[in-house]
Amino acid sequence: MKALLTAAAVALLVSGCATMAPGDMGMARSSTAMPLNAMGYMQMAHSGDMFEVESSRMALQMSRDPAIRSFAQMMINDHTGMMNEMMRMTNSMNMNMAAMPMAPHHAAMLQRLRTASASNFNMMYKREQVMAHQEAHMLHRTYAARGDNAALRAMAARAAPVVARHLQTAQRLPSRM
Repeated sequence: MKALLTAAAVALLVSGCATMAPGDMGMARSSTAMPLNAMGYMQMAHSGDMFEVESSRMALQMSRDPAIRSFAQMMINDHTGMMNEMMRMTNSMNMNMAAMPMAPHHAAMLQRLRTASASNFNMMYKREQVMAHQEAHMLHRTYAARGDNAALRAMAARAAPVVARHLQTAQRLPSRM
């Protein structure tokens, strides 16, 4: 079943990339291209939000660093809000976000954090947060500029500066143990 869900998530991401303009592949900061169709965008944004919330819950349990803990709480609050906004929007569009699984690369990032030693957790959390926010910022900016759904483009345009602030904050997080 898990393999089937993973295959379905990959298929969604790949199909989302089918509407990309030439040259978009080089713009992606991760191994996953930025989708320009609504379903691909929603799946990738939802997966990123799920990663942010789950990894940050883990950070609240694992880290004693006040900066990490403060950032983690902000991620939970902000990305839960983003998920709720997207859920309201997709419900009005008769789309179901709740059934969308976390993308394989986000699940792998979460697994790396689960297996991190206590002494390495802060460094790994920072690294995964920077990578996830680079991807999310590119996703929202790209979709806001060229996405196929006007309402989702507007939502992406609102999300992009929030994610940019998250990225800047994540880059300043301490890496010490």
